[in-house]
Amino acid sequence: MANRILVAVFSASGVTKAVGEEIARVAGGDFFEIVPKEIYTPDDLNWMNKRSRSSVEMNDPAARPEIAGRVADMASYDTVIVGFPIWWGIAPRIIETFLESYDFSGKTILPFCTSGGSGVGRSDTALHKNISGDVKWARGVQLNRPSEKEIRRWLDKAL
Repeated sequence: MANRILVAVFSASGVTKAVGEEIARVAGGDFFEIVPKEIYTPDDLNWMNKRSRSSVEMNDPAARPEIAGRVADMASYDTVIVGFPIWWGIAPRIIETFLESYDFSGKTILPFCTSGGSGVGRSDTALHKNISGDVKWARGVQLNRPSEKEIRRWLDKAL
C-alpha cells in the first residue's frame, strides 16, 4: 500500500502556501490550506501592536482560532506534512487548532516552517503536546524557498 500524504498549511502572506503546494507536487500528495474562519487583515498581523489579533492570540496559550473547513478524510492519510510561518518563535495558534481537531494515531507528522528571521526553534517540539497517542514525529525543518532537490532530500530523510 502506498504512503498517502497530505500537506496541510496555514499561510498568512502566501509564502507558506507556495512552499506547501510545491511539497505536495513533489511528494505526490494532496494539499489542504488551513484557512481561518475569520481571515487575518494586515492590522490583525501587526506584531508591533500588542492589541492586534495575532499578538493577543500568541500571548494566550489557550487561544484556538477557528478553521473555516475540514480535511474530508483524514483517516485515509499515512503522513501529514504541516506547514506554518513562525510567529513569536513558534507556530501560530491556528496550527494547534488543526492538530487538536483530528485523530493522528498511527500517522507520521512532518512539520515545516517558513520564516524571514528565525528558524524552527521550539515550534517543532512545542506542537507535540497537542497530540496524544501513537504518532511518529519527524524533526521540523525550515523551508523558505526550497528547490525540488531540497524537498526530495528532506522527504527521503524524514519518511
